[in-house]
Order: sequence, then C-alpha cells, then structure tokens
Amino acid sequence: MNLPATSIRDLIVKDDDLVAATHSRGFWILDDVTPLRQITRAVADAGAFLFRPETAIRVRWDMNTDTPLPPDEPAGQNPPDGAMLDYVLGAGASGTVTLEILDSGGKLVRRYSSDDPVEPIDPTLAIPAYWIRSPHPLANAPGMHRFLWDLHYTPVGERHNYPMQAIVHETAPANGAPWVMPGSYTVKLTVNGQSYTQPLAVKMDPRVHTPLAGLAQQFGVSKQLYDGVREAAKSREEAVALRKQIAELKGRAGALADVLETFDKKIAALAGAGGGRGFGRFGGGGADTLAGLEGGMQGLLGLVQGADVPPTPQAVAAAEDRRKALAAVIEKWRALKPEMAALNAQLKQAGLREIQP
Repeated sequence: MNLPATSIRDLIVKDDDLVAATHSRGFWILDDVTPLRQITRAVADAGAFLFRPETAIRVRWDMNTDTPLPPDEPAGQNPPDGAMLDYVLGAGASGTVTLEILDSGGKLVRRYSSDDPVEPIDPTLAIPAYWIRSPHPLANAPGMHRFLWDLHYTPVGERHNYPMQAIVHETAPANGAPWVMPGSYTVKLTVNGQSYTQPLAVKMDPRVHTPLAGLAQQFGVSKQLYDGVREAAKSREEAVALRKQIAELKGRAGALADVLETFDKKIAALAGAGGGRGFGRFGGGGADTLAGLEGGMQGLLGLVQGADVPPTPQAVAAAEDRRKALAAVIEKWRALKPEMAALNAQLKQAGLREIQP
C-alpha cells in the first residue's frame, strides 16, 4: 500500500497489529490483522462475509483543546478511532448494503447504508478544507472493505461543527450523540437481502478509572437528553413544515385567512425561532419552545458527555428540569392536532389543500 520501498529490519505482531521497523524510514503499523486470521478459501469465494471484529476500545482520540499543530509539523498518524468492521463482498453483490449496530437487547444503536448521501464540504466553512477528513461511505462494490464505527449513537444537531481537537486531513465532524456503554454489541451486515452477524465487544479506555456505575449514570442522563433532542427536533421540523404550507395558503384562503393566521401564531409560539442550535436556556425566564428546548438539551448533552465521569448533581437536576419542560411543550403541541383536523375540514370544504406536518 503506502509502505516505502526500504529495508525492513524487524517485524512483530503486537496483539492485533503488525508493526514493521524500517531502516531510516520509521515504524509502520498495519492496524488490526484479524481478517487475515479468519480468511479461508470458503470466505474468499462467498457471496459476502462479515469478519468477527476485534474488541473496540472506547478512547477519546484527542483532548488537546488548544490550537492544533500546523499541517507542516512532522507527526505520525493516530490509529483508527472506533470499531474496525471488516467485510468482503463477492462479484454478485449488488444494490444497497447496510451495516447495523445493535445493543445487547437487540435495539438499534446505529445504522449505515451504502445509499447514505455524501454531503459536500460546506462552502461557508470557517476553517480550511484541508483539515477535514474525507468521507468514507459504506462500500457496496465487490472486494474487501473496512468501515469505522465511532462508538456513538446517530448524530444529532449541527453535523458540520468541527472541534478544536483537529488533525490535518483527519478531522471528523463533532458527534454530539452519546458514547455507547462498554459491553456487548452485535454487528449486522445485510447484502442482497441476506444478513450476516458477528458479536462485538466494547471496552473502556484502560486509563479511565470511573466505576461502571458512574459511566452508567452518565449514559442514562445522556440518553434521556439525546432522546429529548430528537423528539424536540422532530416536532420543530413538523412545525416548520406546517408554517410553510400555511404561508402558501394565506394568499388564496379568502375568509379562512384569519383562521390560518391565528393557527400559525399558535404554532410559532410553540416552535420558537431558529434551528435548535446553541445552548438555549436551562430554565427560568420566558416560555419554553421546541427550538429552545432542542438547543438547551443539546448543550446539556455536550456538558454531560464532555468527560468520562458521572454527571454533576447540577447537570442531573437541569436535565430533569428540561425533560419535564419538553413533556409539557409536547403535550401542548399534540393538543393542536384536533384543531388542525378541524381546520383541514374547513380547507377541504373551501376546495383548498389540507395542511400536513
């Protein structure tokens, strides 16, 4: 691959990595050789095969919050950050390939698809594009493939927020979703309608000495906030869609224009302004909105997930306060549904298109 043509003076297999010592060209590492230990003629000839992954270590790959090293500073490469998932596709593989991560209870943690869109680099990005990691979508072409799962749930919030912990050409967007707990997981590969599964063990960074109970508390609070952010975002997006439809109808609604305007104001009061970014408010001062709660819970989630330690009593209390506030706003949002049904009946009678979230 990228190994220079040079004298190799020593080789060692350390755990699951192959390390080559060269003469004057540094040490070179081939990460995770477990597929080489599992491959057979039957595997090579199979229509598809998912290799049993090696244990993944939950490591925060860079904690340097200061200005990153400049691109011309000599530096080695970090090992891949996350679980390395290897699979092979035969010549007959076609169509969509999916890769799913399930927890010990069979619940979906993360899902990837070869049909996932590859988003272009934001042209308004505030940093040079050479800092950014190139996208590596799930491959569906015949051959051997390696895919990295970052040991997080599906991201929420702003996807193009890049962290200060930057490495040239290898900076991934910040994932505000919770880290998964150490434990047992299942990897599921689906190709041509057939699924293949393998167990995956996730272990904690051995340098972290937080008890499992503390990590469990952190995860529990984080998961509640994460679910709240997703629920608030979903309802806010429904509100935005409704308001757009109402705006399109107002000009030709005639006598129903005032009714639409009144209903639109009720939606706006619950939805709030903005896209749910930022910290929002943690409680007190003004009415709660879906956008404010989305941003506030996202900010709290970032605080709770900021280090591998239990959440503070203040963070736990704030998370509970925001959870109750969200429940109250969602109840008000659902209470608008019967009113929307009555409005749709009037629109239908007037020969106008109904509004739908």
